Amino acid sequence: MWSRDQRWLQCYHARVELRTSVKIIKFGYLLGGLRIIKKKIYLSAIHNDDQRMWALLAIPALGLIILAVRHMRRRLIKLTILDDRLRYESGVLSKSTRTMELTKIQDVRVDQTLGQRMLDIGNLSLETAGESSRIAMRSIDNPHAAADRILELSRAHRTNPPSNTAL
Repeated sequence: MWSRDQRWLQCYHARVELRTSVKIIKFGYLLGGLRIIKKKIYLSAIHNDDQRMWALLAIPALGLIILAVRHMRRRLIKLTILDDRLRYESGVLSKSTRTMELTKIQDVRVDQTLGQRMLDIGNLSLETAGESSRIAMRSIDNPHAAADRILELSRAHRTNPPSNTAL
């Protein structure tokens, strides 16, 4: 009989989660906050009592709301690497989950724009054997390390498949 801790270790010791990078979102929050502060200082400095001019603060505030929505959407997409399989989850109210075996992964591709290369983020796409199934994760941190890790685990499972033991 396995103890609770041993079961947890067996199920999750190779667990890795990949999510979209938050670097660009943090930069957007910083710029939006600075724009609001700049407009507030300017309007206070010119002693403007016209309420219509203060409505200009709504423009950067709207940008911050759009960033917050993007930040929430980022939390809704996740790629999890388990012991012998890979799981892609997306959505909140209607959740979609795709699970594939690591042994069936044939191609791992990293695409980076110039800006992404400067920030060390990139787009990761995985192709599997059989159907034309592709999983794509946009703007993840350290995409080359993630791709190498996935390929390494895939090769390891092809050469030494894990034995299925009952918990």
